[in-house]
Amino acid sequence: MNDKELLPWLEKMLTGDEAAFRVVYQATHTDVHRTIAFLVYDIEDIVNETYIRMWSSFHTYDQNRPFRFWLHGITVRQVQDWKRKAWRKIQLFERNRLMHNEQFDWTDSEVIKSETQLELLGVVRTLSYKLRVVIILRYFHDYALDEIAELLPIPLGTVKSRHHLALKALRKHCELTGGDSYVHRQTTTR
Repeated sequence: MNDKELLPWLEKMLTGDEAAFRVVYQATHTDVHRTIAFLVYDIEDIVNETYIRMWSSFHTYDQNRPFRFWLHGITVRQVQDWKRKAWRKIQLFERNRLMHNEQFDWTDSEVIKSETQLELLGVVRTLSYKLRVVIILRYFHDYALDEIAELLPIPLGTVKSRHHLALKALRKHCELTGGDSYVHRQTTTR
């Protein structure tokens, strides 16, 4: 369901219609889940928080703008909040480990179904979060660089720089592993 088809349901949500919320949730859940899966490991909690935030702040949604763009903004902010909280937890665990000299297992339990997705995700996950979020928004959601700048509230020049650095890092990683079939190469025409 595209943004145009969602519009009547979004209008019903403005009146607090919970059935409309369920329709919007069903139409966008996979997209939000996939975005979060590419950005972090602890997916379900963030997906839930995203929809709670969407419901509670829906009155701020500007119907003259694309809904999914607004929803992706909430999604990215929820991931950033999660990362801040996770960093604090890691610091506490590390402090506790040092005090008690214990080892913690930091393995990821999420399994990606498609082998190609797993390989691509592995390459993208080698990037820092700041570079990874630009790549996810650009190539998995097809946002223009200026839209990404607006979603992340950072200058366009910063987005361009991160985009360039991310592609450079991905190319380097792929060259080291024997290929660059996943990395988009920009061509110039004269």
